[in-house]
Amino acid sequence: MTALPPLDIRHHLRAGQVIPALPLALNRRRRWDPARQRGLVRYYVDAGAGGLAVGVHSTQFAIREPKIGLYQPVLELAATAAHEWLGRGARPWILIAGLCGRTPQAVREARLARQLGYHAGLLSLGAWSEAPERAVLAHCRRVATEIPLIGFYLQPAVGGRVFSHRFWRQFAEIPELVGIKIAPFNRYRTLDVVRAVLEAGRDDVALYTGNDDNIIADLLTPFEFGGRIRHIDGGLLGQWGVWTERAVALLREIKRVRVRPRLEQSWATRNAALTDANAAVFDAAHEFAGCLPGIHEVLRRQGLLETTLCLDPHERLSPGQAEEITRVSRAYPWLVDDKFVQANLSVWLA
Repeated sequence: MTALPPLDIRHHLRAGQVIPALPLALNRRRRWDPARQRGLVRYYVDAGAGGLAVGVHSTQFAIREPKIGLYQPVLELAATAAHEWLGRGARPWILIAGLCGRTPQAVREARLARQLGYHAGLLSLGAWSEAPERAVLAHCRRVATEIPLIGFYLQPAVGGRVFSHRFWRQFAEIPELVGIKIAPFNRYRTLDVVRAVLEAGRDDVALYTGNDDNIIADLLTPFEFGGRIRHIDGGLLGQWGVWTERAVALLREIKRVRVRPRLEQSWATRNAALTDANAAVFDAAHEFAGCLPGIHEVLRRQGLLETTLCLDPHERLSPGQAEEITRVSRAYPWLVDDKFVQANLSVWLA
C-alpha cells in the first residue's frame, strides 16, 4: 500500500469536507464485486471528496458476520484504492472506519483500522441501546485510546438512541475526540450536541452533519451559545454517497456564502430541494426501508454499480421509490452529476 502524506486530522476535518459513506458493491449473484467497489472509491476521489467512511451503515453492517467476512477485505480494498488513485504527493484525504458492537468488538475493529491506515473511527452505539449513559461513556473512552474518535448521534428510526445533553457534554471532554457526526434527524437533539461542544470549549472538535433531511440548513446555520458561534463544518453522509461531485461544489459554495451578513432566500429553496431528493433516495415514505437500495439505484443508473441488491435479500426498493428517484433527478438537475460520471466511468472501472 502506498502511504499517504501525514494528515493533520483535526485541521482537515475543521476545514470542512464532503465525506461519503461507502456503499457495498454486489453483483447479480449477491456476491462482493471488488472491481466496482474500487471504481466507487475512484469516483469519490475524483469527485473531490475529502475522505471516505467505510464499514458504516451504507457499507452494510452484515459485512461483519462470520459467514460473510467482508469487514477487513472491504476496509483494506478501500484504503488501497484511495491511496493508489490519489497517488504520491496526494491532497489531504481522511479514511474513517465504522466501529460497532460492545467494547471487545469495537476495540478489535479499531486496532484493525489503524493497521490498515485509517485515521479515525466512527463509533456506532447501536449495541448500547439499553445501557446507562455512564457505561456508554466508559465504552467510548476505551475505544478512543485505540484510534482518534468520531462520535455518532444516530436517529432511533435506524438503530440509534436518544442521549441527554449531559452525555454529550461529558463525551465532548474525551481527549482523543476529533469530531462528531450529528444525525438524530431532530433539531432539539442536534442543538444538544453543538451546545455541548461549545460549552466544553472544544474548538478542535469538528462538527459534521448526518441529518440528511436538513443538510444545507445545518451547514448554513451559525449556532450561538454563550456568546460563541460555530458552524457545522461539513457532511459525513449516506446522501453524499451519490451525486458526490455536485455535493463538493455545493459545500464549496456554502463555505463562501456563510460568511456574508445576509443570505439569499434561494438557499431555503435549495435546502427543501435536497431534502426532497433525500426523501426519494432514502425512502422516507416507508420509514427508510429502502435507503440502501435507493443509494444503489442511483449508482446503478450511472453505471457505477451493477445491481441494487443488498446482503439482506429483504432490503429492496419500496413500491414507487424508483419513480420518486426519477422525479427528483429531473426536478433538481443541479443536484445530479451524471455527466461527470459518464465522462470518467470507463477509467474508474478499468
